[in-house]
Amino acid sequence: MPRVPFSFELYPPRTSTGADALHETIQRLAAAGPDFVSVTYGAGGSTGGRSLEVLRYIRENTDVEPLAHLTCVGNTYAGATRLIREFLDAGILSFLALRGDPPAGHTEGEPFLGDLETSAQLVQLIDRVQAERAPYEESPVPGFPGTARVAPRRKASIAVAAFPNGHPRSAYSTQHVEALLAKQAAGATFAITQLFFHPDDYLVFVERARRAGVTIPILPGIMPITSPTRLARVLELTGEELPGELVIALEVEPTAEGRRQIGIEWAARLAAEVVAGGAPGVHLYAFNQHDTVLDVLAAADILPQFQTSSTPTQ
Repeated sequence: MPRVPFSFELYPPRTSTGADALHETIQRLAAAGPDFVSVTYGAGGSTGGRSLEVLRYIRENTDVEPLAHLTCVGNTYAGATRLIREFLDAGILSFLALRGDPPAGHTEGEPFLGDLETSAQLVQLIDRVQAERAPYEESPVPGFPGTARVAPRRKASIAVAAFPNGHPRSAYSTQHVEALLAKQAAGATFAITQLFFHPDDYLVFVERARRAGVTIPILPGIMPITSPTRLARVLELTGEELPGELVIALEVEPTAEGRRQIGIEWAARLAAEVVAGGAPGVHLYAFNQHDTVLDVLAAADILPQFQTSSTPTQ
């Protein structure tokens, strides 16, 4: 059976204790062999420094590709340029370019984006900033002091967001597909979807996008929903429709472990069905925990031999 690519999303910790726990999670996730691990970035730069710390940890302590989130919200051209250079200087060569959500307290109709109005513009800016750098990189040759090995510099990989059920601020039904086309034209190399709850949400969207001319890979973003509280928060943030069957299952289950298993099984079925339908891999929102997302991959037969700390040995 061919290997199914997979990846994870994490967010920066708020405390030093959280950082230690996240480092353990990163090591557990890295041991599974993901294609990349992405790290979110706070609106207006609120967690930029912590994001970079996590990205550096991934790069320096694992063999996994770190992917940095960048947002348009509140960023000037100069500020975004400085941030991109900082990431590039740290050896980060994979990005997710996002328009971003309005900051807390934002009044509908008020401007909130800053100089960059679309993620397509951010994609172009990342390309321009990298193009200004030397087209090659040097590395020392062991045993020959003062000698360097010169190689062409790797081009940055730039992901963008896709919205299977439409963006909540879309003005018309096809705007999210047209926006993805614009991001592709700007230089995006692949897309990651917002979460969805049914396989056809993703499969039908990909079919529509392909008919419209989108050719870049579109990774399905899958989130294990393990509690009614998390589901309510996710629906509030994304504007997705209420998944009735999942809501009922989570609400009638009396135990936290039972709800966790419901979330794992739902996400695993979703992952298996979209992969069977042609998805180029799966991207899992990990909530800075490793056990649940690794159990999802195992249940979906994407990591059939992988055991997490919560899986009993035979």
